Amino acid sequence: MLRIKPWLERDFAFDTPRWMFPHVVERVRGGPPRLEEALRNLSGTELTERLESAWSIQEEAGHLLDIEPLMSGRLDQLIQGAAALQAWDGTNEATWNANHNACQLHDILEAFRSSRQLFVGRLDELPEELVERSALHPRLKKPMRIIDLASFVAEHDDYHLARIAAAKLGIRSTFPRNAVYRLDSALGKIDRHKK
Repeated sequence: MLRIKPWLERDFAFDTPRWMFPHVVERVRGGPPRLEEALRNLSGTELTERLESAWSIQEEAGHLLDIEPLMSGRLDQLIQGAAALQAWDGTNEATWNANHNACQLHDILEAFRSSRQLFVGRLDELPEELVERSALHPRLKKPMRIIDLASFVAEHDDYHLARIAAAKLGIRSTFPRNAVYRLDSALGKIDRHKK
């Protein structure tokens, strides 16, 4: 698997054409079911085990919930015509302090689905003339339009889903070697394990 580029090292062009807005909204709408699918059939240990100093899989899921108020607040600001957007706290303190590993996964997933439905409902009802309304993104120092915010949310989902997939691969590597061979053989990837 390729290395996952850290979120803060990424740059964003914010150049998605206006006609793509319905497509981007569908990506945002798909976050909760994709997360649920990614976490299906994982044990409590697999969900809550931290790999080195990284968040556990369940904490990754909780973070997606924790960041929703920021994204919703930014949407409010864009609709209201603010010049600049609310800044991220720079620490992810909400996720570090939430103790997501002590929560029921079902509760995290339900809260994320509920919050995201509200956010997407607002995007669905947005007047077309507001899609390209913009305000300054504080960290990236460039204008972010509403379509860019929606794309940013979808990219953030993808980033944490990729981190979850990587963590699952780390968990899988603790299985007996022949189990990995059988799985990879079925996928046609046995060669990478040959000595």
